[in-house]
Amino acid sequence: MHAIVGENGAGKSTLMKTLYGMHRPDEGQIRVKGVEVRFHSPSDAIKHGIGMVHQHFMLADNLTVLENVVLGAERRHGIGNKARERIRSLSAQYGLGVDPDRLMEDLGVGDRQRVEILKVLYRGAETIILDEPTAVLVPQEVDELFDNLRELKREGLTVIFISHKLDEVLSVADDITVIRRGTTVATADPRTTTARELATLMVGGELPVPELRESTVTDHVVLSLDGITVLSAEGRPVVDDVSVNIRRGEIVGIAGVEGNGQSELIEAIMGMRRLSSGRILLEEEDITTWSTLRIREAGVGYIPRTGTATACCWSRRCGRTASWVTRPRRPACAAPGSTGRGPARTPSASSPSTTSAPPASTSSPTRSRAVTSRSSSSAGR
Repeated sequence: MHAIVGENGAGKSTLMKTLYGMHRPDEGQIRVKGVEVRFHSPSDAIKHGIGMVHQHFMLADNLTVLENVVLGAERRHGIGNKARERIRSLSAQYGLGVDPDRLMEDLGVGDRQRVEILKVLYRGAETIILDEPTAVLVPQEVDELFDNLRELKREGLTVIFISHKLDEVLSVADDITVIRRGTTVATADPRTTTARELATLMVGGELPVPELRESTVTDHVVLSLDGITVLSAEGRPVVDDVSVNIRRGEIVGIAGVEGNGQSELIEAIMGMRRLSSGRILLEEEDITTWSTLRIREAGVGYIPRTGTATACCWSRRCGRTASWVTRPRRPACAAPGSTGRGPARTPSASSPSTTSAPPASTSSPTRSRAVTSRSSSSAGR
């Protein structure tokens, strides 16, 4: 098992996407079993036994495990009992514990990742690339994943493990390559290397020592959440009676495994979701029923984790985007009914709206500003 480590933006994922045929190299060679190959697409890489499990899973929730696995590979074993038996055989061989008849939306994050691994095994992969595989897993799921990876290795498969969690890398890797700014700077033996030595190689110098400074936190509460409850479409509480006071000069972290209500809580603060109960106060003013646009103009900013998807969602819900930006033709994710050539309909107070590029607010020049951002994984991410 070979690990590739580096800072965010060091080029780890780009390098692996090149190996998987998603990018074409400008220079250099790729050799598989000693033979030079050229990949023009992921299908070329798959034909040479290379598979990749991406950090963000590519699975359809409304399909079964079997349907997700065989999608695009129907010619191998069909879509019926022969495919089902092959999936069960691979699952048993590598200790994945995957049921081909389970509906994907009923599976947890760890099970979904095993389905992704099974997908590449089903297509005949002998080299498996895992891009940040532990980013969305809790510790127990990480241990289970590493057991699966060791089983793959015992069966003669090659695993390339991309991560910046150095303790995990040291516990599972046989060899380590360190990348900095797109260049290989070192190789390391996990048996004789420490996490601090790897970190020094990753950043190109000694790690800074945190300085003890006077606290910036005051007693003034800027944003107050009082008994916030948000329901899902099925009526299930996804945020249940949450109360938080955020003071001026304070950084408040919200930690948890993805899917435990972090995004819904932030969307409720931004007026993108209705509250079932509770209230939100900004500088002691009740903003519970305010629209997203009004909340943004009051000085609350939102930096989403997945900017592209969120921007498209926002532009559908925002009625005033076109009045701020003139476009020659309708954008792909424009608001329904909008041509993109003139002002769209004005949002009502009951229809939250927002935009990715609002004008500077002049209505509340003295209001303190709060910025909300979320992390969808545990605090170690």
